[in-house]
Amino acid sequence: MYRYGLLLVLLNVGHDASAGSSKGIDRLLELGRDFLSAGRYQDALNYFHEAVEADPKHYRAYHLRGTVYLALGKAKQALQDFDMVLMLKPDFNAARIQRGTVYLKHGDLDFAELDFTNALSAQPGSEEATNSLQKIMMVRDQWHAAEEFYNHGDYRMAESMLNDAIETCSWTPELRKLRAKCRMELGDYAGAVSDIRSTTKLLSDNTEGYYELSSLLYQLGQVQDSLKEIRECLKLDPEHKDCFPLYKKIKKIAKFIEDAEAASESNDLETCIDKSNRVLKQETKIQNVRFTALRLLCKCHTANSAADLAIKNCRAAVEIQRDPETLCDSAEAYLAGEMFDDAIRDYKEALDIDGNHQRAKQGLQTAQQRQKQSESRDYYKILGVPRTAKKQQIVKAYRKAAQKWHPDNFPDPEEKKRAEKKFIDIAAAKEVLTDEEKRAMFDRGQDPLDPESGKHGGQGFNPFQEFHHFHQQGGSPFQFKFHFN
Repeated sequence: MYRYGLLLVLLNVGHDASAGSSKGIDRLLELGRDFLSAGRYQDALNYFHEAVEADPKHYRAYHLRGTVYLALGKAKQALQDFDMVLMLKPDFNAARIQRGTVYLKHGDLDFAELDFTNALSAQPGSEEATNSLQKIMMVRDQWHAAEEFYNHGDYRMAESMLNDAIETCSWTPELRKLRAKCRMELGDYAGAVSDIRSTTKLLSDNTEGYYELSSLLYQLGQVQDSLKEIRECLKLDPEHKDCFPLYKKIKKIAKFIEDAEAASESNDLETCIDKSNRVLKQETKIQNVRFTALRLLCKCHTANSAADLAIKNCRAAVEIQRDPETLCDSAEAYLAGEMFDDAIRDYKEALDIDGNHQRAKQGLQTAQQRQKQSESRDYYKILGVPRTAKKQQIVKAYRKAAQKWHPDNFPDPEEKKRAEKKFIDIAAAKEVLTDEEKRAMFDRGQDPLDPESGKHGGQGFNPFQEFHHFHQQGGSPFQFKFHFN
């Protein structure tokens, strides 16, 4: 589009159609300035490129292009253009001040001081040059103080000095590297990541920065992000002596975690457990990486009704990261093992951290109801099935238990009484657990067959109907009648 605009400019020049003509270049610069004023930097840059190509000795074209580069944050290109301006026109004070500003942002304090001093000599009383020289003095003091504080272990003060220095020298990678070290010492890992990431943008071919960034992200357990950054290092140097071995390790761990998470989502519990254990086998030191695998094991063993293994892995995860979600995972593992006091303790601790945590609130209510429920009859225990049992599994367990405890099987009067009670409980368990609404109510901690539960769900239950149905299904060859004294 801009080339079409250039063609119109050249056609309007009249007798001189050459791109190198003074009128043609002035028109290019005028159009570029219009775009620059409108904030359309790329369009402005295109016209200034054409002007430089048309006249490689036109210092104003370089100056305007350098100004656009500066606005785009392309300091290296801006410096090259300002150097060219001052070579072509040494007394162009505005370009000297701009170049000094770039040096100052980069932390090249000696070069910046030289430019501002010369600018002040050429234009005494220049407020911009004077203020910039004062900033240079302040940054030198702040930088030196930050290094002293860091060496003496006062990381908080060092960070404070660096914050002020970076506000002036925002493109200085050395300052950000030092602040990243301070932040790591202070436990501000997110801030350290931000600073190191900035150095990878401020320095070209910064393989060291990508390696440090990837290593830190891995230490934090952010394995996929770590893999992404180490790949950036290998783009610059495919055989990098530090990046390549780290890449091989992270790639393997990332694949195991990805597979384990996908298996957990699809309820493929065995694969989830296998892949998570592989992570623990491969990574024996970095706790935040191990945490991801331990939490997956915690959840998948809980879902697999392996309460002991679930609790073991949940507690290991909590030891690394004591947050509400992990505490809720642990509480659910305890619930699966019917360790109600421990489950209640973990839910309460989660609520101590976040009083509005909904999962902890609901879980605490369920745990307390289940604890109360455990003091009466537990329908899952009566049939000997896990809480995750399907309806077919429940019916099968019911038939087996009913056959075993049918009172007709017990001629002794005392044994018959005991069997009668068992049989009633078995029938009640089948009634509740094969009815979706009643089972959901029981899972929430309420007995739907208990009139005192407030739901009066048990009014329609008749164990005699269950026994009759059981006989019709061929459950027993005996005739049975209740005898109440």
